[in-house]
Amino acid sequence: MNILVTGAAGFIGFHLSKRLLAEGHHVIGVDNLNDYYDVRLKSERLKQLQSNEKFTFYKVDLADTEGLNEIFANHSVPLVINLAAQAGVRYSLTHPHSYVHSNLVGFVNILEACRHFQVKHLLYASSSSVYGANTKTPFSTQDSVDHPVSIYAATKKSNELMAHTYSHLFNMPTTGLRFFTVYGPWGRPDMAYYSFTKDIIEGNPIKVYNNGDMRRDFTYIDDIVEGIFKLLDQPPEPDPNRELDPSTSHAPYKIYNIGNNSPVRLMDFISTLETIIGKKAQIELLPMQPGDVKETYADITDLQKDAGFSPTTPLEIGLGHFVKWYKEFH
Repeated sequence: MNILVTGAAGFIGFHLSKRLLAEGHHVIGVDNLNDYYDVRLKSERLKQLQSNEKFTFYKVDLADTEGLNEIFANHSVPLVINLAAQAGVRYSLTHPHSYVHSNLVGFVNILEACRHFQVKHLLYASSSSVYGANTKTPFSTQDSVDHPVSIYAATKKSNELMAHTYSHLFNMPTTGLRFFTVYGPWGRPDMAYYSFTKDIIEGNPIKVYNNGDMRRDFTYIDDIVEGIFKLLDQPPEPDPNRELDPSTSHAPYKIYNIGNNSPVRLMDFISTLETIIGKKAQIELLPMQPGDVKETYADITDLQKDAGFSPTTPLEIGLGHFVKWYKEFH
């Protein structure tokens, strides 16, 4: 099957594309290769994908309407997985227009292309950040998410609303995926686990916000990919009980959490990382940063029910794989 993956040179897009290629699919990869973080990392991921003859790559920005439509015109793609986005909570405090460009303009272009080229199922990346100021845990897709605390989170919530509109107006099946703190080999250098590893190895102090009083539902990359993979051939159907569940609709629309369902205290996370690296961290305790949240915790009931899947990778195993990759790559 032809499957279009946006953000193919990104962290999740790279791993997902590798899995799809291994399963025998033809992957049409799209990425603008921006310099939000080290482009060398993206290039190295891309080089691996391009070694497979079933991978076709286009360097195109999703906000480029003509360029994107040309890709859809060149390839019949029944399935689209939109992972391209301007990521990062803190960066959104200083560069809000980047998020509007990529996450709003780019996403509506994806929706329009899927509509006009009759895509059978669109899956797209949302984020645990949409839960914002919510305090009830675990975070459920049945909860209201009307209080985002960053521009990044607001754009992801907007993606869910825009997708619902297209599902309603054009009967287009859309599945939103709220990812929870994804980590692993080939990850993003702006993520804390990556910068912590770098600084501990190099003997630099690590910055720990909210004085370490935080918990995160760390989810290993292979579990994220498996969750996506199990939902590919399950386009949502209208739900007659939609009034009871905001994650479904009278339209073919569905939202899932993909998380480890087991939050870890930040200081315990650092201790695990210290043990794996074999070196103590120098810790600089700082107050909470604007746009950040104290805890994330995924309720994955729907993922278990509909996909028969729960993430299984223990933190010490996943972090071990990451640290091994980090030392080899750097």
